[in-house]
Amino acid sequence: MAFVGTFEHTLDEKGRLVLPSKFRTHFVDRVYLSPGAGCISLRTPEQFNEMVTRTREQVRAGDVQPEVLRGLASISEEVRPDGQGRITLPARLQAFASLDRDVVLCGAIDWVEIWSSSVWPDLSEAQDDAVAQAFRQGIGI
Repeated sequence: MAFVGTFEHTLDEKGRLVLPSKFRTHFVDRVYLSPGAGCISLRTPEQFNEMVTRTREQVRAGDVQPEVLRGLASISEEVRPDGQGRITLPARLQAFASLDRDVVLCGAIDWVEIWSSSVWPDLSEAQDDAVAQAFRQGIGI
């Protein structure tokens, strides 16, 4: 499964977000929300467990401080979509990603990211440039 595509959405007054139907089928029972690089990452239970396993291995190897695993656990959240495909984004994660009412959901191949619509245009332009450069260099072709 590869998460692809970009969708503009709006958080309602309760901090709920309707998952795009394209993504919804992968998050039927549970969604794991965790901090990303300036965004909120949505992962399936399997993907979240894989991330935790990798982080544990990095802690054991001494590459990552134990506080990273604790911090990941304390700020991440397991949520269940309601009958309308909505999930509630906890206030602390909304604050972490500087989310307001308008957001952008984008596929990141292995997970989905939620970005503030105010930062998305600059980020999107930088990503487009990076992808174009990679293809010019023959990567992925």
